[in-house]
Amino acid sequence: MGNKTMVERTASKHVHRKKGGASKGPTPPVIEAAPAAKRNTMKPVATKSNLRDQQRVETSLDVVAILSEQVTVNCKATNVSRAGMMISCDEKTLNRLVPNQTSPAPGQWIEISTQFSLPVVASQNVTVSADCHIVYLRRVSRDEFHVGIQFCRFEGNGHQYVDQYVSRQLSTLS
Repeated sequence: MGNKTMVERTASKHVHRKKGGASKGPTPPVIEAAPAAKRNTMKPVATKSNLRDQQRVETSLDVVAILSEQVTVNCKATNVSRAGMMISCDEKTLNRLVPNQTSPAPGQWIEISTQFSLPVVASQNVTVSADCHIVYLRRVSRDEFHVGIQFCRFEGNGHQYVDQYVSRQLSTLS
């Protein structure tokens, strides 16, 4: 058989061994350790607590979204939590709230202000004003969209009123 060389491919490396001779059985291929992989550090994401754990209550509140001093949009809140609310709107309203209908990227929220009334007691409503971020949008049907709004800052006792409203609604569900 002579001293011909046979080449094996193993992990994209060539390993040479002689055929025949004094070797007993096939020689296992030599596998070289791969160089250590370079680690890329991820950029930190805008960290915030998971707001999805806030309990939501179904509602039907009229909400005025204030985009600028001259531009306001009337919407309906379908649920509210201590951290935010979801509004339902048609395509025309959505185009005013979210130009190009593209969902905002994390940390690139669309800033708006909102005003809505909450019943503090059965006979008395209070107006809550809050600065908010539009954090997501979802198409529900051909002409219905849901827009997720996260509360950032409240005017006056707004957060307390929202907290009381949500607590009262949750206690009636029990």
